Amino acid sequence: MSQTKVLKLGAVPKYSQLEAELRARAAALGPGEPIESERSLMETYGVSRATVRRAIADLVNDGVLVSLAGQGTFVAEAKVQTNLHLASFTQDMTQRGRVPSTAVLSMRLAEPDARAAEYFGTGAPAWHLERVRCADGEPMALEDQWIDPRIAPDLGTKDLRGSTYAIFAEDYDAPVDAAEQTMWATTADERLAEILDIEVGQAVLVFDRWSSSRGRPVESVRSWYRADRYRVHMSLDTSMRA
Repeated sequence: MSQTKVLKLGAVPKYSQLEAELRARAAALGPGEPIESERSLMETYGVSRATVRRAIADLVNDGVLVSLAGQGTFVAEAKVQTNLHLASFTQDMTQRGRVPSTAVLSMRLAEPDARAAEYFGTGAPAWHLERVRCADGEPMALEDQWIDPRIAPDLGTKDLRGSTYAIFAEDYDAPVDAAEQTMWATTADERLAEILDIEVGQAVLVFDRWSSSRGRPVESVRSWYRADRYRVHMSLDTSMRA
């Protein structure tokens, strides 16, 4: 029978005390290691189920723990943090000490979707490239990329397992030097969950990017990133006002 560790009454709520205990425990364990069940934590710390769930929820939101339906709660993988800037996935991961790799799912000329057609200013066939981007061998993102063939006419003959930005710059003299990007959150459907090795309904971050080179449209890409492994940092100031 586990020994009860009584949390103190006082200004610090019990859920915050339990959160600190679990945060320290997670730091001592490795990614993927399990945390005790709710019932075990209730007995160990002499707290209610609501207190346990509040502490775990806060740690899940902070990316310290991950809860998997029907399996339990585990120490989360360390997140890759990125400052919003113009760089390829390969550059971004390399700068953070990760080893990037790519699996090409499909590459073909096809009628572009509405977003790409509007950006390219034509509904003519464009290169459609779908890839899984990995960091240290683990799936990080799914990319659905449209490329204007007027920029890269023979892109289908290239090795697309690396940086397309490097290909644009080195093979077509079209370095990506500007982009517009939007970001929002959604949940994974069955296909996305299978590709990224996550649960259906798990949170993902979605990025839409429209990139150009010297004012010429280059790509329209939508990327889905694992929210449990990717974090975005933004620095804000008052130099730009709406």
